[in-house]
Amino acid sequence: MKKIFLLFASVISFIGARADEGMWIPMLIGKNYDEMQRKGLKLTKEDLYSINHASMKDAILQFGGGCTAEMISGNGLLLTNHHCGYDAIAGLSTVERNLLDNGFWAHNMQEELPAKGVTALFLQKMVDVTDEVKSAIGDAKGEDLTKKLDAIKKAIEERENDKGKLVANVKEYFNGNQYFLLIYKKYTDVRLVGTPPKSLGKYGGDIDNWMWPRHTSDFSMFRIYAGADNEPKAYAADNVPYHPGKFLPVSIKGIDEGDYAMIFGYPGRTNRYEVSYGVDLAINTANPSIVAIRDMRLAIIKRHMDKDKDVYLQLTSLYSRIANYWKYFIGQTEQLKRLNVVAEKKKSEDEFVAWERTNNMDANLMSKFEQAFNEYKPYAKHATYYGECYRATAVARMAGSLKPLYEYLEKNAKPDADSIKKYVTAAQTARRAVAKEYEAGTDKELLAAMTKMYYENVDKSQLPDIYEKVIFNKACCGKKACKKPTQKGELECYKSTTYAEYADYVMSHTFVTDSVKFNAFLEKPNLYALQNDAAVQYAMSFQTNYGKNYAPKVDAFNAKKAEYAKEYLRQMMMQKKDKSFYPDANSTMRITYGKVKSYDPQDGVHYKYYTTLDGLMDKYKPGDEDFDVPAALVSLYKTKDFGQYADASDGKIHTCFITNNDITGGNSGSPCINANGELIGTAFDGNWEAMSGDIAFDKKYKRTIVCDIRYVLFLIDKMGHADNLIKEMDIRK
Repeated sequence: MKKIFLLFASVISFIGARADEGMWIPMLIGKNYDEMQRKGLKLTKEDLYSINHASMKDAILQFGGGCTAEMISGNGLLLTNHHCGYDAIAGLSTVERNLLDNGFWAHNMQEELPAKGVTALFLQKMVDVTDEVKSAIGDAKGEDLTKKLDAIKKAIEERENDKGKLVANVKEYFNGNQYFLLIYKKYTDVRLVGTPPKSLGKYGGDIDNWMWPRHTSDFSMFRIYAGADNEPKAYAADNVPYHPGKFLPVSIKGIDEGDYAMIFGYPGRTNRYEVSYGVDLAINTANPSIVAIRDMRLAIIKRHMDKDKDVYLQLTSLYSRIANYWKYFIGQTEQLKRLNVVAEKKKSEDEFVAWERTNNMDANLMSKFEQAFNEYKPYAKHATYYGECYRATAVARMAGSLKPLYEYLEKNAKPDADSIKKYVTAAQTARRAVAKEYEAGTDKELLAAMTKMYYENVDKSQLPDIYEKVIFNKACCGKKACKKPTQKGELECYKSTTYAEYADYVMSHTFVTDSVKFNAFLEKPNLYALQNDAAVQYAMSFQTNYGKNYAPKVDAFNAKKAEYAKEYLRQMMMQKKDKSFYPDANSTMRITYGKVKSYDPQDGVHYKYYTTLDGLMDKYKPGDEDFDVPAALVSLYKTKDFGQYADASDGKIHTCFITNNDITGGNSGSPCINANGELIGTAFDGNWEAMSGDIAFDKKYKRTIVCDIRYVLFLIDKMGHADNLIKEMDIRK
């Protein structure tokens, strides 16, 4: 075990020729630092990461649970992406005061708006706990491994969270060959400071998403508040701005091709060490299924959003989240095919098998992978449809939140008050989280479409009994309720001629969509009411079928895959001793470095490294959903009122630029930093030609799209007239 740990410690710090690839752990930057210096970095290791004094890590935070942000003033001001603040901005908007569409700027702290539910996590330290975890799990496998791993993680986290004052997470690295404890401070009083109008913050919409050239001003600004002692405190009117240990100075000097570029952030998930069988499954089963389901969901939601402004504000964040990864999976599939990733991985695996035999490893890992994937394939589409299709409707998720209570009442004729209270509280919490995405007309149409898609695409032998016993019950006389439900809990008999009629029936025979009726039921919960609720019947049928018959198969597959993947990576690192390895992204802080760099997407085509306001105005279409711009920006463009934010070389506003940094989802909002440690932009996207990046990094095409900080400041100053924010920052020319 010790030898394995030492191997991984050395590999983390080793750097090969492909320095632009890799999401490195700041605490273990090791020999990467030498390469970073050769590329131009002028900071010390301690400047980047230190637990003894303020360092760059203290200026970077995980924002809202799924994005990154950076501190840009000593008074708690932070910068992140517009799409990272989207949900909070939409939630603060009304038809009468539409901050999302019209933009918003607080010209003093009193005008800042509390963003409920938004959190800010600051990393305090990382501690290697590999030995403790491995000692606890021993040689356990499968379900036993999961239980032991969960137990030791929980024990460490509870021991280290300072009685709940801190957030402690134990994370695995290198497919479970190494473990780190991460300690965070969590701030919950976060307030909206500024956002450009949606027409600029989401300029180009889904058409330009994942594309270069790009002209999107994808940024928003918030401020963190704390107690008088600078420690986390729930929202209170007398809270004061948080004072970070470090904030980033801002450079408006501009950037050139080849300049050093570094990105700090919290990348979500990558799967760079996936085997060929997994890539093949993604290309041919999972990705096409996700795209087809989301195609339908988006069309339905969009139709209802276009009809009603209230519905638009309610569902626009949901729509945006669905659309983002709808296009992502289209692009990923296309690029995995174009780059022949399955064949390339198979070639590497064949070399691994030969090495295994030569070195008498006797693990036969590739054959084990093949068998595991072959056993899982018959259920892979069902697993995707259960997550993406059945759970697509709010009504199904609200009804599904009652399953623990349902099962408890089924097993206990005389329930005790404490247990009931526990299940009731859980159901209320779960419903509240879903209810904000429930809109009756939209959900009814979604329910019909999703129920139909599930039936048409999932193997008929794997379908839940709701289809046979209710939806397609041939014994019925054609009436909507030809047999009344009994106290024994028999499914109500219903004959639908269309899925739309069935959806209408469910919606008109449920209490879960009505908060008053839902809470009234929870005051005196009983099994009879649950068994006679059409939405609960629907949800229980799907969840019971999947949970009993298919979740165990999926869990068994994932356990085997994890076991094999751990050993595969360990051996691969022995096989390729001269190759640089880094752990897959896992929503923990990473640093990636490279250069500002243009590229050629195809023969005869060159993409330069930056875009300008000229290009934005070339796309401008008055009144268009994706390419309209505010009149104020049009006026500024015509008068060339660019102030100090124009580029020195051409006198133009540069809107975005690209680097060859290695990022993924979760890096949204990450700072792009120059060699001097100054903020030059905020990362917000990747490019279409490298959509395979989460599975297969492509050195030739991989680019990170960054909103130029000068464009950000230009909009704040000249269009938002929020010079109070400009004065608050440390701006360097």
